[in-house]
Amino acid sequence: MTSMTQNLTQRVILIAGPTASGKSGFALRLAEEIGGTVINADSMQVYRELSIITARPTADEMARVPHKLYGFVAGAEAYSVGRYLEDAARAIAETRAEGRVPIVVGGTGLYFKALLEGLSPLPLIDPEIRARLRARAEEEGAAALHAELARCDPDSALRLMPTDKQRVVRALEVLESTGRTLGEWQKLPGTPVVRESEAVRLLLVADRETLMAKIDRRFDAMLAAGVLDEIRTFMPLGLSEELPAVRAHGVRPLMAYLRGDISLETAAEGSKAETRQYAKRQLTWHRRNMIAWKIIKTQQMEQSNAIGVAFSA
Repeated sequence: MTSMTQNLTQRVILIAGPTASGKSGFALRLAEEIGGTVINADSMQVYRELSIITARPTADEMARVPHKLYGFVAGAEAYSVGRYLEDAARAIAETRAEGRVPIVVGGTGLYFKALLEGLSPLPLIDPEIRARLRARAEEEGAAALHAELARCDPDSALRLMPTDKQRVVRALEVLESTGRTLGEWQKLPGTPVVRESEAVRLLLVADRETLMAKIDRRFDAMLAAGVLDEIRTFMPLGLSEELPAVRAHGVRPLMAYLRGDISLETAAEGSKAETRQYAKRQLTWHRRNMIAWKIIKTQQMEQSNAIGVAFSA
């Protein structure tokens, strides 16, 4: 044990890792040992209607220690990084006021980046410009607006897929409303929610082959836990496929099965493949952006003393 375990209420423990790496279980054990509150940092686990498919902690697990920012956003909303930063700052402050240790856990790298670096100031958008560009996107399609963006803001166009209507419109509305590109705005410094001096940064890693096998087994467990009923209840909401909740891994293949378009076997394999690809992207993000984080391997996570694993030298 080191001096890092002293004055833990002045720390914020950040636990990142790829999907199915055991983050939630490790965070729960650590919270039980140190009097912590688990705060979500997964962009899909915020959605109220999607519990099983997003591997949200179970009701029994959430009853063991306080959990915040899970299942509190309607799937009809497009939850943003900006909103997350506000919600996470409030959750961390509430946790400290309760005399507990904030333990932020999840797989959304951009959330951790925002917590540690802040977000660039958001430009004010002229509502008339926004409405006009959105109407054009519906009439002309995202590709046409992407071509326009390529002419006036080539850097942003290179970063965006021509099919990403929401982000293409965002880049155009920022440029037209402010006269500055989105990239220029994003270079402006933000205000961190979690200072470097108070952050305990833990990165959970697993052997890739083992991780992929765990992803497949976890999806089989989701089927056994009733995920089809969850998606069957979700479908009548009739949400746009552009909404983040509908893009949660596994949702669209299972919806296709329930419509009778594909077999359950095909839907299951498609869901597993989506999640495996996501895990690979997460691993790439970690290598590029989390170099200074303390690495905890799967074998260490399995030890009974979570606080010893988290704070050992």
